[in-house]
Amino acid sequence: MASLVSASEIGVTSRSDFENLVINKKLERFLISLSVTSDGKIKGSAAGRNVTGDWDWIDGFFCRTMLWGARELKYNCQLVTFDGRRLHFISDQGKGQKASFALR
Repeated sequence: MASLVSASEIGVTSRSDFENLVINKKLERFLISLSVTSDGKIKGSAAGRNVTGDWDWIDGFFCRTMLWGARELKYNCQLVTFDGRRLHFISDQGKGQKASFALR
């Protein structure tokens, strides 16, 4: 099975490295704009609905719970990689779907 991580991506392995990439920036992709704060909060919007959530860094993974409008998105720990321009979140500890965000 092919890897979901390309050779140009580097793994983000520590909370401090992750925070250095995202704090005071927006994570953006089509119809989505999110902020991740150092106090463990997620806020923003997706497809016209508010997004709120909580996050932590556990054993090298970004672990989060989120609400998208009234819909609860289940707790998930995600592998995070960075290619120099975009941050990539791969669900299920790197075994699931990949979502890429521009940092602005």
